[in-house]
Amino acid sequence: MKKTVFLSSLAVAALATGMASATTLEDVQARGTLNCGVSTGVNGFSAPDANGVWQGFDVAVCRAVAAAVLGDPMAVNFVPTTGQTRFTALASGEIDMLARNTTWTFSRDVDLGFTFVGVNYYDGQGFMVPRELGVSSATELEGATVCIQTGTTTELNLADFFRVNNMSYEPVPIETNAEAQQQYLAGACDVYTTDASGLAATRASFEAPGDHVILPEIISKEPLGPVVRHGDDQWADIGRWTLNALIAAEELGVTSANLEQMAAGTNNPEINRLLGSEGSLGEMLGLDAEWARRAIAAGGNYGEIFAATIGESTPIGLARGLNAQWTQGGLMYAPPFR
Repeated sequence: MKKTVFLSSLAVAALATGMASATTLEDVQARGTLNCGVSTGVNGFSAPDANGVWQGFDVAVCRAVAAAVLGDPMAVNFVPTTGQTRFTALASGEIDMLARNTTWTFSRDVDLGFTFVGVNYYDGQGFMVPRELGVSSATELEGATVCIQTGTTTELNLADFFRVNNMSYEPVPIETNAEAQQQYLAGACDVYTTDASGLAATRASFEAPGDHVILPEIISKEPLGPVVRHGDDQWADIGRWTLNALIAAEELGVTSANLEQMAAGTNNPEINRLLGSEGSLGEMLGLDAEWARRAIAAGGNYGEIFAATIGESTPIGLARGLNAQWTQGGLMYAPPFR
């Protein structure tokens, strides 16, 4: 027996609207630019250089996506966001994706209606203090004043840490990294707490970095990664697999130096599928065969991006640690391209 399904006029209207609305990919391609949310300025991760051109580890994700979908890594409109404004900017459609040292948590993923497309930096919250305080452990911070960015996971982590260790503290709320730096250097707080990578980036910008100590304790897990809105699986796939392409390229030995040679074809089918000389992975994403090749060409593979922006040879000076490839004892691992 045939079953008749009746839909309300509101449901029909909602379906019609959904069917008629453009996807994020279509919006970006029609606009010709990717609107990418970044921080208000964290050296090494996302900050404009002396010429006003945005540079950094997170910026490289934006440029890779722009290269994949628009063919131009410079076709990005960078939108600075604070811890308080970043999610509103994404939810409202002001930005197409967020690439701003943002921690993947349950509530952000589920309750706020966002999709984290992967982790580009495994981090944890730490503490920085002036060396002259003579503090060597975060367990010695009883009664300290602490600069902390509002609207971040660090607020709850801080409260939990001091509660567990039966210590008191006085929070000094700030909104941006620049404000935190000013307040900390002015002595408005004894301690600055944020992700350890952010502390390293901030300390590197000081006139006398050696006068400040990052304490050994890491008090949380902070998996940082790009974020998109729920409801557009194609766009989430593009963000996810662009990041995976950068990670896989490093594992497979594809670099900015040998990219063109390998794109012509190799005896490794995984590399061929990644770079588009075999298979139809690009078509599955709604892109052409060379999408990943362009993404890698934008700034190199994951390891090259890391080394150039925040690695040990840069002022930030971060070791790979957990962010090494899985073959080198780290957590960086891309699913197979097949």
